Parts: sequence; C-alpha cells; structure tokens
Amino acid sequence: MKAGKRIVLGVTGSIAAYKAAELVRLMTGRGWDVWVMMTEAAAKYVGPLTFLALTRHPVPVGRAEATPAEAFQHLDLSSADAIVIAPCTANVIAKMAHGLADDIVSATVLATTSPVIVAPAMNEKMWLNPATRDNVKTLKKRGINVLDTEKGELACGVVGAGRLCGLEKIVRAVEKVL
Repeated sequence: MKAGKRIVLGVTGSIAAYKAAELVRLMTGRGWDVWVMMTEAAAKYVGPLTFLALTRHPVPVGRAEATPAEAFQHLDLSSADAIVIAPCTANVIAKMAHGLADDIVSATVLATTSPVIVAPAMNEKMWLNPATRDNVKTLKKRGINVLDTEKGELACGVVGAGRLCGLEKIVRAVEKVL
C-alpha cells in the first residue's frame, strides 16, 4: 500500500507470462513505480512493448550486458524496493539457487539486497521434481519468499500443481515486504 515504491518485475518464459501484464496493472494501481525485465524466452510469449506501454519504462530483455550502454542495468534494477519474479520457471529458480547470472533477470537477483518474491509456474512434473524442490528449499533458506503454486488446469491440459498463484496473492506478498 506504500505509494512511490520501485518494484522490479522479472518475467520468465512460461505460458503464464501473459498474466504479468495484469500484474503490472495491479501494481501500478497501487501507486508503485513498476519496472519490467524479461528473459528471452518470456519475450516469445508476450512482447516488451506491452510492458513499455504499461510502465512507461524501457524493458531490458535477455542478456544483462547486450550492449555497453546496458552493462550496468542489472545493478540499477537491483536497487528496487522489491523484486518479483512472476512467472518464474524451473530454469530461473535453478539459476537463482546456484548463483548463475547469464541474463538480466538472474543477474539482477544475484546483485540485489532487496526483498525477492518468486511466483513459480511450470508443469506439475517439473514442480514436483526433486531438483526443483531442492532449489526452492535453497531459495527459502536464503530468505527469498517463494510463493506456493496452485493446483488447476495447466497449459498442457493436465490438472495438477504448478499453476501460477493468484495475482492478488503476489501483490499481497509485495505489500508485506514493503
């Protein structure tokens, strides 16, 4: 509920990426200054132009150091009041758990001391895989707020765990850390 707070939203390559546009709308509706960063895979589901139009801020996509002008973007974004990764794929969860930083999203998370909220979204088999479960435990042990997935119809047509949680739940998690 605190206005003027800078929130950075990392969008990763899940079919649930389309929901991130509505999440931006909900967050900006609370008076937060929302900035979006995307993995290359996310940009295949929803374009950066969508987020530019919603936030009025440039949207970095892919590698953190694509051009010399972008070399320190991840450091600037890492100074946000909170960082939200939604939807967050198993791949990005693994990168975060192991300290990899090969794109704007993972590099920003690695550089931040701000609160980080992760809202996973993936197929149930991936969500329940022991490697993913261990990576989630690692993130939680480090103080990262990993939200639970919901059970429901998944993109593959199966009903199971791994569905992105409700957007209001993500917003409430941000409110809690501000």
